[in-house]
Amino acid sequence: MTVSAEILEKVKRDLGETGTYNDGAITDLIEEVMDYMAGAGVSDARILASVGTISRGVSDLWDNDGGKVELSPYFKQRVTQLALRG
Repeated sequence: MTVSAEILEKVKRDLGETGTYNDGAITDLIEEVMDYMAGAGVSDARILASVGTISRGVSDLWDNDGGKVELSPYFKQRVTQLALRG
């Protein structure tokens, strides 16, 4: 799934990021999160409509603590909810 400019801008807004310096890294993380969601069974349409969840996942990955990366329980629970909706 391709990351649209609109999703990138919304995620950057949610992260408090401005400018374009980190766009490549943020786009890579958005793709990772969207792939995680798809692998969990979330439909493409629901993924594209769930920018808040994407932002939460990107934030979890962005704020790694000394290389220790963990997705938050909230993110995982939200993905499960979205997947169960079909």
